[in-house]
Amino acid sequence: MIKEARGGSGCFSSSKQHSFTVSYLINSCGLSTESAISTSKKVQFENPKNPDSVLTLLKNHGCNDTHISKIVAKLPLLLLANPEKTLLPKLQFLGSVGLSHVNLAKILASNPSILHRSLENNLIPTYNLLKGVVIGDENAAKAVVRHCWIPSEDLEKTIAPNVRLLREIGVPMAHISFLATFFSILAQKSDKFSKDVNKVMGMGFDPQKMVFVNALHVICQMSESNWYQKIKTYRRCGLSEDEIMLAFRNHPICFQLSEKKIISTMDYLVNMGSPPAAIARAPVALFFNLERRIVPRCSVVKLLLLKGLVKKYLCLGTFLNPTERAFLDRFIIKYQEDVPQLLDVYNGKVGIQELGLEMYEAVAAFGLGHCNIFNIFNT
Repeated sequence: MIKEARGGSGCFSSSKQHSFTVSYLINSCGLSTESAISTSKKVQFENPKNPDSVLTLLKNHGCNDTHISKIVAKLPLLLLANPEKTLLPKLQFLGSVGLSHVNLAKILASNPSILHRSLENNLIPTYNLLKGVVIGDENAAKAVVRHCWIPSEDLEKTIAPNVRLLREIGVPMAHISFLATFFSILAQKSDKFSKDVNKVMGMGFDPQKMVFVNALHVICQMSESNWYQKIKTYRRCGLSEDEIMLAFRNHPICFQLSEKKIISTMDYLVNMGSPPAAIARAPVALFFNLERRIVPRCSVVKLLLLKGLVKKYLCLGTFLNPTERAFLDRFIIKYQEDVPQLLDVYNGKVGIQELGLEMYEAVAAFGLGHCNIFNIFNT
């Protein structure tokens, strides 16, 4: 158990201790002044010996300055732990079961509370339980981190029957391993888990495909009120009930997007001419950053369409999904001689309106009416 330091007596000693702690957190742990002052309310010390030993131990196990600043900000009491008796055995165990120093450092920076767990009563029994579910030692170690906050006796009552249920309906072991490694839904009570599995099956998902796992994760994590709120949000954006479910079946994670993200992206794409139904068929478009990816790429494609250089109907995924390099090659470099301003349009330095391309040019080129000149995207 890591305990907060108590030392000195009187206001002077307390003030001196606080000042030293703040200075140490800034100079040795890389915290900002504001963060150091805030963190010093949770832990105080006036001797650097133990904190120095803790930092040295972390560095010897792959942690750099960035990792350490995150670890200390999240779990400052770690600086008071006994490095040899409390921390080293846990670090050695995590390394022995497959975690490289690189991955261990990333995990500690993200979730240092794992070093707060008992080695004998939590980490080891949890690892032994999960090793039979997860494929690969390193994945098993990552799964331990994911589930270490759950008492191992509770895991025994949930994971085994939940895994058995998934195997019975045909979910591949590799997909179950993925669930156990990256999510904690297998640790849910079996009655709720069974109910959620049946719900996903009733939606028509194939349990042998990875999209079933994604849908199950969303359903297990989402309350019923949040589920209906997401449906309401998509309906506000112009999707019918059937189209909303189509979007969910195509990409279940679209129900985890924030309401603000859904509305802003849908509004832009619809205003650009993409029917809501087309977005429902390719909901992956909603995941891209609006300012950095969607707007620049749509601007380039719109200009190419107005110039008559690409076909009138393009699937959203055709130009939103490719990597940066692939998009540049296919839609900018390829047409640079025809439209020298393409790169400037892409980088936001020039707007299409500034290029002097009049609407009637496009109408004449395509024989389209003014009202549907920008109905350019389809699937």
